Amino acid sequence: MTIADLDRPRLERAKIAVGITFGTNGLAFAGWFARAPAVRHDLHLSAAGFGLLLLCISVAGIAAIPLAGPLVQRVGPARAVLLASFSMATGLALLATGTLLGSIPVAGAGLVLAGMGNSTWDVSMNVEGADVERRLGRTLMPRFHAGFSLGTVLGAAVSAAAAAAGIAVSVQLYLTAALTVAVIIWAVRGFIPHRPLPSGESHPMSVRQAWLEPRTILIGLILLGFGFAEGTANDWLAISLVDGYHATETVGAIGYGAFVVAMTLARMFGGHAIERWGRVAVLRATAVSGVIGLLLVFSGAAIPLALLGGLLWGMGCSLGFPIGMSSAADDPVRSAIRVSVAGSIGYASFLAGPPLIGVLAQHFGVLEAILCALAALLIGTLASGAARPLPTLAD
Repeated sequence: MTIADLDRPRLERAKIAVGITFGTNGLAFAGWFARAPAVRHDLHLSAAGFGLLLLCISVAGIAAIPLAGPLVQRVGPARAVLLASFSMATGLALLATGTLLGSIPVAGAGLVLAGMGNSTWDVSMNVEGADVERRLGRTLMPRFHAGFSLGTVLGAAVSAAAAAAGIAVSVQLYLTAALTVAVIIWAVRGFIPHRPLPSGESHPMSVRQAWLEPRTILIGLILLGFGFAEGTANDWLAISLVDGYHATETVGAIGYGAFVVAMTLARMFGGHAIERWGRVAVLRATAVSGVIGLLLVFSGAAIPLALLGGLLWGMGCSLGFPIGMSSAADDPVRSAIRVSVAGSIGYASFLAGPPLIGVLAQHFGVLEAILCALAALLIGTLASGAARPLPTLAD
């Protein structure tokens, strides 16, 4: 799609603003996931108990994401991202307070707010990113998601340094919350202006209509499969190195960092691969990389092999979400609702994953439990054909 009513400099500014928004979301997201062992320790939780705590963020995310599409249609992506960032920052501050006090209920309340904010933020920035991508006529979604990964790389690096220096996780979370709000208030000013529908005019699609579309449901399964594999690494990769390999917390943070570095590089260059070979072929190729990486981590052979596995695992998960979100947003008129519905299915992986793996880890060990992600990658691969562009919008 060519540029219509906005000039190129304005769209380039919007592109930068969207990239910063993705990056800030990644920083806030990884700021505590890389310190998951410290959170678990401060709250005195077992593997199963920590999995149940993660259920707070999962349930909240699932509950909020169906509402995100209508919210974006009504107030626009910029205001929706701003509201979501406030929820995320408040949640991180409460999680910090919970770890500081050793209070599981306070930490759980923080994760609820963080989950609500993260899912709403996710839908909003993806709708805006897809709009910028269409208007500039370039494949940009993988790079926007690379911005998210760059944020997680920075978050993992900060977490590793903080863990090595003995800085309390609560201090890190308070600072992350403050930084998140400050950056987003500035970034959303660069978004494309929202044009609400005239008074009395109905929206082009309802949530119910989107739930009845087979293609939207299959795209949701792509997000679910690749998202489960990605979420497994986010929640459990650092812990699997600490528990399964008897490594230090610093090594666990480095392993998580290897995962997000690989995701970042694959997303930086993934757009060229998509333009050359198409969405479906790229999805299937990355799934193979994810399977190999998972098996290397599971092997328990040696830490260097596990770190290599983290890299391949990251490559395998890298393009599932950007391709799925672009596919759901192919039609700009219906993009907000379709992204929220497909995202609702995708976020089911964050609902089922943490408690499932936590329970399995309690009985069989963390390394054995993460093999669940293999089945998830299979589901995403089988549904990958739905990512083909809509016939009326294909090049």
